[in-house]
Amino acid sequence: MSFRLRLLAGSLLLALLPLIAFGLGVRRQVAERIGASFEAQADLVAGTIESRLETEGTTISDRLEALAEEIAADNRLRRAIVREEPSERPYLLDYAGRAMRLTGLSVLQLQDEEGRILSSGHFRAEFDRSDPALPAALETTGATPDEPDGTLPALAPVRTPSGTVLALLRAEPVALGGRRLVLVGGNQVDETALARLAPGDEVTVRLTYPGGTLQAPGTGPVAPDEFVVAREIPVRWAGPNGEEGEARFVVSHSLAPLREVRREIARWFLLAVGLTAAAAIALAAWLSARIGRPLTELARKTERFDLDRLDVYFPSDRRDEIGALSRVLAAMSDRLRVGAARLREAERRATLGEIARQVNHDVKNGLVPIRNVFRHLVEVADREPEALPEVLAERRGTIESGIRYLEGLAANYARLAPRLDLRACDAAAVAREVTAAAEEGDVRLDVNASAGVTEVRADRLVLRRILENLVGNAVDAARAGGGHVTVNLAPAGNGERVRIDVEDDGPGLTPEALARVFEDFFTTKPGGTGLGLSVARRLASDLGGSLKAVSVPGEGSRFSLELPAASEGSAG
Repeated sequence: MSFRLRLLAGSLLLALLPLIAFGLGVRRQVAERIGASFEAQADLVAGTIESRLETEGTTISDRLEALAEEIAADNRLRRAIVREEPSERPYLLDYAGRAMRLTGLSVLQLQDEEGRILSSGHFRAEFDRSDPALPAALETTGATPDEPDGTLPALAPVRTPSGTVLALLRAEPVALGGRRLVLVGGNQVDETALARLAPGDEVTVRLTYPGGTLQAPGTGPVAPDEFVVAREIPVRWAGPNGEEGEARFVVSHSLAPLREVRREIARWFLLAVGLTAAAAIALAAWLSARIGRPLTELARKTERFDLDRLDVYFPSDRRDEIGALSRVLAAMSDRLRVGAARLREAERRATLGEIARQVNHDVKNGLVPIRNVFRHLVEVADREPEALPEVLAERRGTIESGIRYLEGLAANYARLAPRLDLRACDAAAVAREVTAAAEEGDVRLDVNASAGVTEVRADRLVLRRILENLVGNAVDAARAGGGHVTVNLAPAGNGERVRIDVEDDGPGLTPEALARVFEDFFTTKPGGTGLGLSVARRLASDLGGSLKAVSVPGEGSRFSLELPAASEGSAG
């Protein structure tokens, strides 16, 4: 009998017997104790609460309608509101307070068509305060064919002498002497009201609304392991500034019955654990004697095996599954040896390719000014041969600067890890050299430097490499746009740094391209290598600076290079 069959038979024997006993016990207890009791009781409690809320909304509406009829027939209010007789002003100010006590409401306001408070049940001094948002929000809570739950009142925060409270409110229109008034009234919702909604200790009700939670006194926080949410009853929320939302009466049910079922399950579980433990001990003793030693040896060899140590072998003459595993490990180690050799070769080629692409990119940047001068000389030789010596003398500095730049590159790449020569250098002078060498076609290049802020602490060759990339890209972009590139130098960071902005009026970059502009091998130019800006950013970091980009499609781009300003003792 193979190892696999023996392991399968043992696993079935160990797992099935206790699991069958455990499953039958759980099934019997859950079926007998839980059933549908949670759903039935939760629906009953939630239905009662929803019915009470509907009754509350109907009661508030009936009282407001009756009060609206009395207001329509009240001549003193007509004189105070419509005719605005000063003698009736005290009657108007006290009207809402008297009516609130007579109707049994907790909140009552009378507003005109512009949202001004004419009479408030809580604050006599609220007269003429504008609050049109609350009635406007409450008028949307009426029942409609598409919203049968509109009979529920809306929940809103209301100011009272004791502070802001929550209240269930309705709004009722009132016609008085050709004017349209609005009655806003309702009843306060507090912890005591929530306690009356819960029928017993096993059910708790809490009110959640935007910005807070209200629950019955003495209940404390509803712990997830003590109660479970059975149902939620939504009501409209009218915020203090008229914003609409949703509040919920959350009905939670006690988990005490479930705990009782869990105690029954625990007894079955202990029985299953005892059976499993006894069988596992017996099987473990037999398996350890039969296969423990060869598996331990395999584990020891496998632990020593890694990509840096591939001289581990797994010989075996066994004909069972352990022997098959040894042969699989041996084949895997052979494949890893071959794969590791291929990986090292691929890494070597990738490294050489990366260096080659960077060298190619930097050399091309160094050849651009020499190429432009050569083309200029060829044009002069064809059209004005007698002016060739004068033009050559003018452009000689550009050629020599480009040659020095290429020689510096060659020296740096010869060392592979060049040492930076950090010293004070004139960034404006470097910028003018780069722009002079980059002049081509109709693109106009300008360098603007603030007085006394052009000295930076940097490696001149590295700074030129950075500006070569930035100005070259800007010229390519400007050639496709308006044809203007500007290099601005200004102080930054309280004079401790110098910012060099390279701006163009080209087509700009899309947000997607701007997010990837400094990634290796990402380019938007046909034939571009995608290395210029990523190399420039790394070089800026080597100099202790930073490089950022801003671009607006259709308006151009700006690349900002910040470098440490040169101090008095930074030379050398």
